[in-house]
Amino acid sequence: MSGHSKWASIKRKKGAADQKRGKIFTRCIHEITVAVREGGGGDPSGNARLRFAIERAKAVNMPNENIDRAIKRATGEIKGEEQLELTYEGYGPGGTAVLVEVITNNKNRVVSEIRHAFSKCGGSLGEGGCVAWMFEKRGVIVIKKDLIEEDALYEAALDAGAEDVSGDDEEWEVKCEPKELHSVKSALETKVKVESAEVQNMPKTTISLAGKEAEQVMRLMEMLDDLDDVLNVSVNCDFVTP
Repeated sequence: MSGHSKWASIKRKKGAADQKRGKIFTRCIHEITVAVREGGGGDPSGNARLRFAIERAKAVNMPNENIDRAIKRATGEIKGEEQLELTYEGYGPGGTAVLVEVITNNKNRVVSEIRHAFSKCGGSLGEGGCVAWMFEKRGVIVIKKDLIEEDALYEAALDAGAEDVSGDDEEWEVKCEPKELHSVKSALETKVKVESAEVQNMPKTTISLAGKEAEQVMRLMEMLDDLDDVLNVSVNCDFVTP
């Protein structure tokens, strides 16, 4: 299984624990902020990325007033601390490329925390641009595997404008162009329940890792994801079972 797919699955299973710590609300606010700034403003009717962010916030029972406040802060209607959108790049064990997307009000703190995680797990923080070229943005829609047969999903996905369908033991992944994410998701929802839909950094090629190196990379991803200011962690490896 690819590092991306395995990590995406683990993140979804971590959701309950994150919610208990209250971290999930912080993550939702960050996602809304990025969606407003990059997706086209604070009106969800004209901003598909913001609609997805609001859907995820509501799915974890985030109050409407919190959502509205997050949107208004992102548009500047309500003044607050400046939030910086940053991307950090580095290398994990086995030469794994690691991409870390951040939104923070304290650059010095977050870079120190990220550097510590890399160092703790046998990796190193790199210069800007050192690994970003190894990834590309893709819309990714996740569907539970027991809800639909592969042939039926493949036909529905292609009819909706998707590029590819793949899966592991538990989930299907439907990939599409980022700008097509909303339309593909909406079309698939007429056929089957969608688990999640978001724009992700997908590796163009992958390397294979097993044993200790694979364990170290997973630990690095967990440490990075546990940081409050980190939005997404992407790697370019496949975890191979010996």
